[in-house]
Amino acid sequence: VDLNSGWDAIEVAQGERYPWREASTYIRRPPYFDELRPVASGGIGGARALLVLGDNISTDHISPVGGIAKDAPAGLYLAERGTTPDRFNNYGARRSNHEVMARAAFANERLRNHLLPGTEGGVTMHMPTGAVGSVFDVAMRYRGENIPLLILAGHNYGVGSSRDWAARGPWFLGVAGVVARSFERIHRSNLIAMGILPVEFDDGDSVESLGLTGTETFEIAPASSEKDGIGVRSAMRVVARSDDGGAIEFEGVARIDSADELRIFKRGGVLPYLLERFAAQPGQEQEALRHVDARA
Repeated sequence: VDLNSGWDAIEVAQGERYPWREASTYIRRPPYFDELRPVASGGIGGARALLVLGDNISTDHISPVGGIAKDAPAGLYLAERGTTPDRFNNYGARRSNHEVMARAAFANERLRNHLLPGTEGGVTMHMPTGAVGSVFDVAMRYRGENIPLLILAGHNYGVGSSRDWAARGPWFLGVAGVVARSFERIHRSNLIAMGILPVEFDDGDSVESLGLTGTETFEIAPASSEKDGIGVRSAMRVVARSDDGGAIEFEGVARIDSADELRIFKRGGVLPYLLERFAAQPGQEQEALRHVDARA
């Protein structure tokens, strides 16, 4: 018995793999395997602070799910592709489009970035030029300069509902590490899953107590000369150098809390880690490559 002839009559694409449509603004092929990045297992050098944030930065501050403003980077992206504002929908509905969600990162209208006191929203400052722009635009400028990025924050970074895009979004922006006074447990794990290094200030230390401005250039490395680089809960030394030649040194802890997390981090995140494991199985090398190549 044909229970739904209308459903059965819908034309669908054939084949083993989803036929990505270049014109789609809802579902796009993500470049996770196109942009395999150098692993920061020995530390992070020459980094700039993309944002300096306070306590209780939630996953909604990091990756909002609400409406898309016309003048937001994601709104401009959609408008350039012929989408009118009444059809923008919201970030949550477009979470399968990495182009939208990368632009959503730190686009919360209530975000307060201490690099720009007195402002609210997804704006920041490029260093050393002092140019002000959206978080996305400034991050892309740093990316063009091959400069890794850090987030500086206070207590409970990543608090709130678990959102995978709260780790994916910063990854797309080029964030290599987050230095905070403490991390929400699940978000800390999600950062590691994207190859982002979580570093916790030593007890009592903070951006304010150390006199950091966020305009410095940062170097992060294991405090001891471990030949294998960063390890489980390694002591880390951070050097913040100002443009006038001054330096502030402090220590923290790499919040990689287990051997499993360390293995994932040292391969650049969970996706490269799983791909490597899959490819290592006898006779599976070509199968692994076939799964990565989804262009057909």
